[in-house]
Amino acid sequence: MSRTSVPAAPSAASAPHSADPSLPGAWEDLVTTALLGTDRRTPAGAAPGPDAPKALLDAAAVATVRRRAGLRPAKAAGRPRPAPRDPRPALPSAAARRLTLLLADRPGTSGGGRRGTAPDLMELLPQWLAAANAHGFAAPAPALPALLDAARGRTDLRPAVLRFAGPRALWLARLNPDWRFALRSTPGGGVSLPGTMNAANPEVPEDPEAPENTDSSLRLWQEGLFAERVALLAALRSRRPAAARELLATTWATERAEDRLMFLDSLRTRLAPDDEPFLELALADRSRNVRATAAELLSALPGSALAERMAVRAGVCVAVDHTRDTPTLAVEAPHECDADMERDGVTAKAPAGRGERSWWLGQLVEAAPLGTWSRRLGGRSPRQIVALPVADDWRSELHAAWCRAAVRQRDAEWSRALLGEPAAVEAGGPGAVSLAERAKLLGTLDAAERAEWVAGFIGTHGLPDAFQLLGVCAVPWAPPLGRAVVDALDIARDAGSYPWSFSGVMGLAERCLDPSEAGHLDALLAVPDEPEDASPGSGGYWSEAFQRLVTTLRLRAAMLAELTPAPPGHP
Repeated sequence: MSRTSVPAAPSAASAPHSADPSLPGAWEDLVTTALLGTDRRTPAGAAPGPDAPKALLDAAAVATVRRRAGLRPAKAAGRPRPAPRDPRPALPSAAARRLTLLLADRPGTSGGGRRGTAPDLMELLPQWLAAANAHGFAAPAPALPALLDAARGRTDLRPAVLRFAGPRALWLARLNPDWRFALRSTPGGGVSLPGTMNAANPEVPEDPEAPENTDSSLRLWQEGLFAERVALLAALRSRRPAAARELLATTWATERAEDRLMFLDSLRTRLAPDDEPFLELALADRSRNVRATAAELLSALPGSALAERMAVRAGVCVAVDHTRDTPTLAVEAPHECDADMERDGVTAKAPAGRGERSWWLGQLVEAAPLGTWSRRLGGRSPRQIVALPVADDWRSELHAAWCRAAVRQRDAEWSRALLGEPAAVEAGGPGAVSLAERAKLLGTLDAAERAEWVAGFIGTHGLPDAFQLLGVCAVPWAPPLGRAVVDALDIARDAGSYPWSFSGVMGLAERCLDPSEAGHLDALLAVPDEPEDASPGSGGYWSEAFQRLVTTLRLRAAMLAELTPAPPGHP
């Protein structure tokens, strides 16, 4: 025997049979013997030889028991307070059973390959939570640990899980360090904000007559952890924007630069002209990132002084040239980035591979109010401005900046103009506006218009380039969009296309297609005849994918039915 592990022991020293356990160092002798090995050092009271290791372990066991027996009992911890009551109605029993199944599902460990026809239950959990929250149900107490574990692993689930789990989730989170994210994600760890609903129990409405308890919020703001302060500011901003801004102003000068940046970002919520004076002060901040964020927020206020300054600068750079056969936009990018431009948020140093002048131009146009361009460019509408040719290959740069401005300012008219017609040739190609930019522009339109545009795009250009556009459409998809997706999948199947190329779109369809469409897809379940140039076995894969789609849609329909409260008088 060369080395032997000895159990750790928590108190006074002891020794083997012939040693006095009260002697100091007896336990240390055992540890030393174990580290050196019994072939080099024989335990006290034992004979050298093959029985020495056993004697050492016996002595260590006896010494460990003696040491533990000598421990004084610790003071009993206080009993935790009872969990708070959740006043919301209980979840229907069928829905509770469904929740248990959804939470028990785990992603497959096969590492790829065929998914089969079974639905991916974990991908349905967000929809289930959204429906349960819409009906105002309380989470069953036995499901809370699994809900918190799911939210711990998937940050996208946290808002819905914490709303559904209610105040008892925060009670549990204080008892388990693994669930502390719930305290960080909830303003004040469940403490009611002044004059607002309790963040741990969103079913309790706001009392508009409640006096503002400024002392409690100010104490949390001054003494709380950073995550608690961020959550407090964000929640207060969503309910009382001016109060949140005033709270931030009380400590602004003493905050660290990285903290100022995080706090300033909370002002995006319910941004209003009243925020302009504070943001103008932030333009002089020591941190470049803070100055840039303040400038971005001010440019989102079309009536701000900064927006007007940017409009003047951008207007100097872009004009209509009437000397050509067709009116053309002429662009003269800035030749320098002066101190005033930098103060207003223009970053002087261009990224690698980007020209300085085009970099400065893009920032000026992006920050200029879109409403000023019609006046500066001859009274033309956004659609007419976008249709104008642009000289000297500035079109892509100019249109990309207008796209960013339309998204920042939530301008639907400019978004429509920049999107163009979905059936246009350039909508499916490189064009002046990329697909990523089009996806962002679609986010400024209402759900019906968004779905109609994407359906038209798919009808003309097919599915290969539509994935990121589908991701911004409301769920469930509107009937025209759902039909366009299914028709395009059917065409791809009949053409013998490689089925895995459409797995992403098929996964979206499982989660986003209206469940009522399940009955219309039965014709797609049969294995189709494969064309000669089809991928081998593609017909079977397509049939399997459509079976999974139909099964998932019917499961979603059952989930929604289980969550719909029964009419009065019905069981």
